[in-house]
Amino acid sequence: MIETVVIDDIEAAAQRLDGIVVKTPLLQNVELDRIAGGKVLIKPECFQSIGSFKIRGAYNLLSQLTPQQAKRGVVAWSSGNHAQGVALAGKLLGIHAAIVMPEDAPQTKLENTRSLGGEVITYDRYRGDREAIARKIAAERGAELVPSFDHPHIIAGQGTVGLEIAEQSRGLADAVDQVLICCGGGGLTAGSAVALKARLPHVSIYAVEPEGFDDTTRSLRIGRRVSIDPGRRSICDALLTESPGKITFEIMQRLVVGGLVVSEAEVKAAMRFAFQNLKIVVEPGGAVALAAVLSGKVDTSGKTTAIVISGGNVDAELFASI
Repeated sequence: MIETVVIDDIEAAAQRLDGIVVKTPLLQNVELDRIAGGKVLIKPECFQSIGSFKIRGAYNLLSQLTPQQAKRGVVAWSSGNHAQGVALAGKLLGIHAAIVMPEDAPQTKLENTRSLGGEVITYDRYRGDREAIARKIAAERGAELVPSFDHPHIIAGQGTVGLEIAEQSRGLADAVDQVLICCGGGGLTAGSAVALKARLPHVSIYAVEPEGFDDTTRSLRIGRRVSIDPGRRSICDALLTESPGKITFEIMQRLVVGGLVVSEAEVKAAMRFAFQNLKIVVEPGGAVALAAVLSGKVDTSGKTTAIVISGGNVDAELFASI
């Protein structure tokens, strides 16, 4: 039977993360509300110290290791944001962290991971299997694996984003009708869905993905996990997973309405909008939920919609070109 995550797990994670993560605010913008024809609440996880929500799950997992496990260190695989989360969690807890990262990951993510004390091991994302590489290293060292999304502790940690949205929206005149969440492997979407449905039972939750990497959207549509076509590429490096996780998909099947898909042009437009109107730097993968609102992928007229901006770690050159 697949392990799952319940609201108690997320509440416990929130206690572990108290004082460790930033409780990011819910922001509003007049121009965005005008375009949406309703109220849009923005959850800017790019405000975290590592520029993304990933510290939540990483710290929640690492903080629960036994002293013996912590002594042997951890090994993770990541395109960059999870890498920084694991590196920072390791630094805070005194645990050595090795992370397998694509050699073409954004330089800012590679450099930040190293600066946080992470041991970076690069590979070719189009030829190598990052999970297999990480498992081999972990076996050789006797280290603990820290998956990027498909682990109950990771999902519970990421779910604190949804918990905060539910708690922060309580005092608003209008209840939240729907929540749009950036989705790669589904850790953030699944964990947040558990918290949101526990606190706001009538809310509708959507996973948002970039075009070509809509594995979760297609999986939810047909009722089983599917994979993307090999060789696909996208500027949304944070969301380039082959398929949703086993645990995350089981949760999303129960709690998520469906998926929304945005194009690279729509992602770029959202990044520009965030910079010009919200005064926020957003990475491509972190902009997909905003892109879904701006491009009308879901009905927002007369509704209160919450969106998660999941990260802001983008190379200066790419950002400037966009």
